[in-house]
Amino acid sequence: MVNLDRFPFRQTLLENRTLLITGGGTGLGRSMAIKCASLGAKVAVVGRREEPLKITVKEIEKVGGAGACAQCDVRDVTSVKAAFDSIEASLGPVNALINNAAGNFLCASEDLSDNAFDSVVKIVLYGSFNCTREIGRRLIKREAEGNILSIVTSYASTGSAFVLPSAAAKAGVLAMMRSLAVEWATYGIRLNAVAPGPFKTEGAFSRLMVGELEKQALRRVPSKRFGDHDELTNLIAYLLSDASPYQTGDCVTIDGAEGLFSGQQFSGFAHIDRASAKEMMSAVKPKK
Repeated sequence: MVNLDRFPFRQTLLENRTLLITGGGTGLGRSMAIKCASLGAKVAVVGRREEPLKITVKEIEKVGGAGACAQCDVRDVTSVKAAFDSIEASLGPVNALINNAAGNFLCASEDLSDNAFDSVVKIVLYGSFNCTREIGRRLIKREAEGNILSIVTSYASTGSAFVLPSAAAKAGVLAMMRSLAVEWATYGIRLNAVAPGPFKTEGAFSRLMVGELEKQALRRVPSKRFGDHDELTNLIAYLLSDASPYQTGDCVTIDGAEGLFSGQQFSGFAHIDRASAKEMMSAVKPKK
């Protein structure tokens, strides 16, 4: 849970923002939603499962914020449009977006199925494009300024062994943010990316960092700890605010220097006998 009292901003920092967060029902997405709502933003969360979204809305309301939710499959253009329509009917015109929905798993690349690669790339890359294009079209039509953030990863610029679909998709999202930062600057739309290192969550972190893998991950962080959710959410709030009006096309890394230290997050598997590495990866695959 995010600590709203740590590094406090003024409570009106985001009062003119109507924010939509994909994958906002759990983990870092939920923490971002609560933080931004506590700073005055109207916050909508979308995702495929309705129950976690409703829980997040209740948490938004607990901090005095205005919240809404809509079921949405970001891979489907029609679903994305319907979600935006629903949210805008509840909260008003959306002028900020966080592309946070993602999927990931460990696997030797030669063993990837067509569907495995397709699934991750469609959620991460296609999903981010679908939502970015939708808000972009709406902002341009209204002649309104806006702000788009995409949550990538510390290996988006380097690639990473054994998470090829995620690495390829996140690299594409990063390129999209940088491309559109130039193309849409004329409309007053800012686009940036945030590349978190290891932050504990009940989702991806719990699936990818199990047992010895978590210990190895911690050893790669020179700061000798994983990130706290409030450290990430404070960065998000700053980038969404009027305090950073000239910052666009950027990718801000927040990882305790883990990326500089290790280069590629899962490269350690390359030093393990391949059969043993595959056995370890198989043991931490998400249950169907």
